[in-house]
Amino acid sequence: MTHVSDWPPGASLRGALVLKVVVPLLALMLAFSYLLLWTVERNSERRLQAEVELTARAVRLPLGDSLARNQSHDLQQLLQSVLGVGRVYGAYVYDRDGKLVAYAGAIEPDQDEAAIQELTAEGEQTGEYQRIKGREVYSYFVPLEGVGGRINGLLQVTRRWSDFERDIRQLRLIAGGLSGLLAGVAILVILFGHRSAVGKHLQRLTASMERVASGDRAHRVTLSGPREILVLGKALNQMLDSIAEAERQMAEQKSRELDLQARLRQSQQLAAVGRLAAGVAHELGSPLSVIDGKAQRILRSDRLEAPQRQSVQQIRGQVDRLSGIVRQLLDFGRAAGQPARLIGAEVLARSAAAAVADELERYRVRLSLEAPAEPLSCRVDPARFEQALTNLLRNAAQASPGGQVALRWWCEGNRLLFQVEDDGPGVPEEHRAALFEPFFTTKPVGEGSGLGLAVAHGVVAEYGGRIELVQGRLPGAAFRLGLPLITEEERDAEG
Repeated sequence: MTHVSDWPPGASLRGALVLKVVVPLLALMLAFSYLLLWTVERNSERRLQAEVELTARAVRLPLGDSLARNQSHDLQQLLQSVLGVGRVYGAYVYDRDGKLVAYAGAIEPDQDEAAIQELTAEGEQTGEYQRIKGREVYSYFVPLEGVGGRINGLLQVTRRWSDFERDIRQLRLIAGGLSGLLAGVAILVILFGHRSAVGKHLQRLTASMERVASGDRAHRVTLSGPREILVLGKALNQMLDSIAEAERQMAEQKSRELDLQARLRQSQQLAAVGRLAAGVAHELGSPLSVIDGKAQRILRSDRLEAPQRQSVQQIRGQVDRLSGIVRQLLDFGRAAGQPARLIGAEVLARSAAAAVADELERYRVRLSLEAPAEPLSCRVDPARFEQALTNLLRNAAQASPGGQVALRWWCEGNRLLFQVEDDGPGVPEEHRAALFEPFFTTKPVGEGSGLGLAVAHGVVAEYGGRIELVQGRLPGAAFRLGLPLITEEERDAEG
């Protein structure tokens, strides 16, 4: 299933943080600043209006008195004094008919007499914005009372709108500067916090993944930082461990498969060579018997001279050697699946040692047998398996004349292991791959057929075992044969 992301392509976490957090935060700050500024402007405007209103109320009584007495000079002085209070733009006094009686200020007003007369008649204090001679002003109207509380006129005090604008402009500049400063500080704090809390840890994770991608499979993430980063780091390490374990298992499986394929190919080759060897041995057996019989009859003749008799003896010696090779070929080519029976490991070892006793004596080799404390058993054809052990003992004796050969057996897990080793020169590295191939030998021509190890390999494989070259206790070669171990319970059940 395809997942559609709501993030822009290639967007970084920092950019997303600015887009999703900083921008909305700034929008809220600007909205709040605008509301605050609007409130401050309204308060400032009301304060300036209140100053005009207080000024008008302060002079209404003396102005009312002067107007009632028709004292124009006093009216003018009082109005001039009003101009000196605060930032009053103009002060005007009207009689009850709406006519201008006196004024002080920059310009003479152009008020409608009917409107002034109506305001005077209402007798209420009021303020409004208006234009006087094309200039924006704020006017506050206060009724003037004479003796007995009778309204006999109207006072108008004005203030220029530019005074309001100047204060409001100053407030806006201050508010805008503070908003910008706070926005900048907020952005810096958020980005620095992102860097300290998340950014550097994500960079470390990214660097670790790049190292792994470049081939450093052993690298693991250092776990530090917030809990979420720790969870990511642990998950990445577990993934890398799982991949490493899977690769290790695959390598082991591949190695086992290659080993099994090699063993299968070798077994198939040995089987093919075995069939060929059996056929060749069968065909050579009869002619060799005929040659040996004829040579024996010739030797019975009394007319043979010594040189001729010696030549016939040499013929019989070579026939006997060929007969031994034929027997080895027959052993090598004998079909698998021969009857097997339960037999003790010590019986097999001692029978094989007895079979090569004469050769060991001829090579002046000391043979040591090392048996475990408990009896061990396996299921094989005794004659066939003794032949395999005999071949190994014979090769060991020939490799270390005058030296030492050891045969020991023990159990390891569910396997019975036999090991034959000597203190000879060992097997050169370049010869180890071909050790178990038929007719391969390192002995001089005429001294070996190259079938001893091949026969041993075939016999062990026939019973589900394995033969291999290992490192032994003695400095020479060491061959280990492994067979399925028969437990005491299985032995008792068959007994």
